[in-house]
Amino acid sequence: MLKAASHVIRTLRSHGHQALLAGGCVRDFLLGKEPKDYDVATSATPQQVIALFPGALTVGAHFGVVIVKRDHHQIEVATFRTDGSYKDGRRPESVTFATAEEDAQRRDFTVNGLFRDPEENRIIDYVNGQQDIAAKLLRAIGDPSQRFAEDRLRLLRAVRFATVLGFEIEPTTWQAVCDHAEAITTVSAERIRDELIKIFLHPNRLRGFDLLMDSGLMERVLPEILVLKGVEQPPQWHPEGDVFIHTRLMLSLLPEHVSLPLVLSVLLHDIAKPATYTVDEGTGRIRFNGHDKLGAEMTGDILRRLKFPNDVIEPTQVAVEHHMAFKDVKKMRNSTLKRMMARPTWDDELALHRVDCLGSNGLLDNYEFMKEKAEEFSQAPLIPQTLISGRDLIELGWQPGKEMGEVLTAVQNAQLEGLIANKEEALEWVKTHHPLG
Repeated sequence: MLKAASHVIRTLRSHGHQALLAGGCVRDFLLGKEPKDYDVATSATPQQVIALFPGALTVGAHFGVVIVKRDHHQIEVATFRTDGSYKDGRRPESVTFATAEEDAQRRDFTVNGLFRDPEENRIIDYVNGQQDIAAKLLRAIGDPSQRFAEDRLRLLRAVRFATVLGFEIEPTTWQAVCDHAEAITTVSAERIRDELIKIFLHPNRLRGFDLLMDSGLMERVLPEILVLKGVEQPPQWHPEGDVFIHTRLMLSLLPEHVSLPLVLSVLLHDIAKPATYTVDEGTGRIRFNGHDKLGAEMTGDILRRLKFPNDVIEPTQVAVEHHMAFKDVKKMRNSTLKRMMARPTWDDELALHRVDCLGSNGLLDNYEFMKEKAEEFSQAPLIPQTLISGRDLIELGWQPGKEMGEVLTAVQNAQLEGLIANKEEALEWVKTHHPLG
């Protein structure tokens, strides 16, 4: 992609325009990381860019942004600009084309305000961004309050960059994040969701979680997490402390790379404990009856509020709804275990159970039991092809209906238990265990 971006820069320069690499790709270059994409900033107007690159997409031409296609890559080309007033806390009412230095001054953080000349391999720094990168410091450009008022999503972006880069947030910038945290509620759910995904999928997710809490942003984007604080748990099962401490500890125990449903199920698996908290009068035992089922419902409500797609919501709900089933796995029949393990969410369910144990009493006996069962069952499909169908039962004299469906399920259970292995045995099993009339 760098080759494609360099071609765009050379073309612009050959026609008398200034052109430089800008923003995140320069920051990543200085950090020794491979950039995900390359953005170009130029003195050329959008119309001049379009004239040089036929077929360019004018998605943001009003803001001076054009997408140039080159070698199957899309290069964002933006005209140097200054921004007018931000009445909606998201986009400027107007833009004025300007110089590179003026363009740098309107960007969010110093580490993102750098330019690079790839031809001369030279950094152009008007905001002391190189100094902050060396110090591992995230600092707003200019007045932090003004930067966050311009685009309130920058509040979450500050947490995300501190998380992903492993940088400290400069004190004045951090104070502004805390002071303006309430303003994040005016940002669209989709934009909030996308930042949360980047924070929680990163291996440094615990840092992001803590920054969200300490800044006051968590209270505005996931207020249900704060309700977990102070909710006591049975000490024999949860010596680590309350539900909030347990959830945070689990987050810290996840492997570096996780699926989105897994990390969300860790955050939300006990979300209904505050609502289901009871104490037995006689024994004083703390209970959370039904918190798994209610938690699945609450999880759906929370994720829909944040505009997550169904292919994320549904597996997260499944993991939350079934996370308590693991306490009984040693008592389950093989057919029940096989049905559990055949769910497409199984790997995440097992991973959730593992950190649930490690984040509480540390007992992994049920986890190890299920790993052994997975090995035991690995020689054949968990759910093999059914031995008989409804047509076979009708030929035996059964009438279609609920009872026939129950018999077919019972036959499959017997098959999963290894009691029957072919169609003839299945039909005999039905005649013996479910005789007609």
